[in-house]
Amino acid sequence: MTHEQWLTLLSVIDGEKLDPIPVGFIIDSPWLPNWAGMSIREYYDDEGKWLEANLKALRTFGDIIFLPGFWSEYGMCTEPSAFGSRCLWQDNELPFAEAIVTDIARIRDIRTPDPRTDGLAPLVIERLRNCQPRIQAEGHEIRFAVSRGPLNLATFLMGNTEFFTGLYTAPEAICGLLEIITDYTVKWIQLQIETFPAIDGIFVLDDIVGFINDECFREFAKPYLARIYQAADVSVRFFHNDAPGMVCAPHLAEIGVNLFNFGFEHGLSDMKELTGGRVTLLGNIPPRDVLASGTPADVQTSVTETLASVDDRSRIILSCGGGMPPGVSTDNIEAFLTASRKDQ
Repeated sequence: MTHEQWLTLLSVIDGEKLDPIPVGFIIDSPWLPNWAGMSIREYYDDEGKWLEANLKALRTFGDIIFLPGFWSEYGMCTEPSAFGSRCLWQDNELPFAEAIVTDIARIRDIRTPDPRTDGLAPLVIERLRNCQPRIQAEGHEIRFAVSRGPLNLATFLMGNTEFFTGLYTAPEAICGLLEIITDYTVKWIQLQIETFPAIDGIFVLDDIVGFINDECFREFAKPYLARIYQAADVSVRFFHNDAPGMVCAPHLAEIGVNLFNFGFEHGLSDMKELTGGRVTLLGNIPPRDVLASGTPADVQTSVTETLASVDDRSRIILSCGGGMPPGVSTDNIEAFLTASRKDQ
């Protein structure tokens, strides 16, 4: 992210109304490698190709804020690998981390990993360190520390069914696991900030919070997310949950979140009300059915309707309801930009 883009992001979060409304997208391995002409595994394996893909996106769409920017990741495997999950790799599919908690009693055997040495985290840091001179030469900085959220990671370590069942049958054990995961996540975020001083944002992704009720959110999500967002004094505290977001939204400002990417099923006006207008919203056209599968005309119509749906356009960054999905074309992204600049 350039210095000018970072200042734009901070201005929107502070409530300043900008004309035109900024456009931003979360981009990572589901979309970026194939769009840039390489396989997903090439994108992970070759830091030169990883850098090339990111730079291609930045050069092609200079008016878009890409979040978090130069995301050094291994799909969903980065954090689970530190706990000992076996990671399965294919040439052009996202990798998968296998569960390691086959019996809930085994939670007591789990220890907090060290992000400096365990799993794929050291490779994430090394890639960024190696590429940082080129990133800076292009006028960009590494701005965000990034991690999967505690519930998301817990479901990878246990399996979805086992985790959700455990919320009711073994809540103390689940809380114990979430404490360990949160300890690791805090250390992981702090290591990224320590290594790259330009970082001034935390980005946490956790879709699992969209599948629990308010009572469960208060017990099993809110305290752990709050600890993570308090791990460092940063300007941007970004949360992604593109599963149902009605439960978490009213709690976000109290947790410390000031930027929220949510599912397209919820309108911008609804989310403004639920967040009390205190959280900047990143959204919100359908990612798969419109941005990826629609025509440029479909994209323009959806963007226009999204803009028309909200009266107060402060604290809004136009995007899709989730990360950039696979298969989005250059033409559709350009159509999005064109529509975003009309009638403003």
